Amino acid sequence: MSRFRIQHETYSMVFGAVYVALMTNALLVLSCLPLVAALLTTDPTRSWPLLALLAPGCAPAICAAFAVLGAYTIDRDTAVTRTFTRAWRASACRALATVSCASAALVVLGVDARVAWGRPAGALVLPVLVVAMVLVVATTLLVLAVLAERPRVRLRDAGRVCLYLAVRRWHLTVVSLLTIALFEAFLAARPALALGLAATPLLYVVWANSRFTLTAALGPNPGLVRQHV
Repeated sequence: MSRFRIQHETYSMVFGAVYVALMTNALLVLSCLPLVAALLTTDPTRSWPLLALLAPGCAPAICAAFAVLGAYTIDRDTAVTRTFTRAWRASACRALATVSCASAALVVLGVDARVAWGRPAGALVLPVLVVAMVLVVATTLLVLAVLAERPRVRLRDAGRVCLYLAVRRWHLTVVSLLTIALFEAFLAARPALALGLAATPLLYVVWANSRFTLTAALGPNPGLVRQHV
């Protein structure tokens, strides 16, 4: 009887994890549909201004996905749609503002890097620009993780703390950035598999790294968005 109960709990956990992953993937795709459509129907090397314009629209969905992952990790909560929707609404304004600023900064830095490429000053300027772009992306990911738990946080305070922690725990930042790069490569090679299967598992790695990085600021246990709305 005990063995049967253990097997039942194991099966329930596996099916719950699969359901959470697939449902979160579906909600992510629906929430980011304009960006997904642009990625799949255009050449990113030429349509990057459009992609930069559409990218902020995905910010609330990333916060919502982080909230879903936190809810399942801590409470085994499989109410994906409810948690996703609630977190999306709670974090929408600040998440949009965060990624809009980050997208604008990356465009400016990218244009500056393109201008500096091949010039005598490029050897000095390019490393600085690349580091700045990396810090923008790393800090933005951490701010989105904060917004998943504290949707009413002041962005200035969150940005300052997240920048400090991204540098302080650089090894975790590197893992998160490599995971994002892996997803982008997978998306370019196999869009359907990347969006349908791989998005949430890879996003979980980013969330787990981000949450551990933020332990000093948010505490050891994720305070789910439903507790702060």
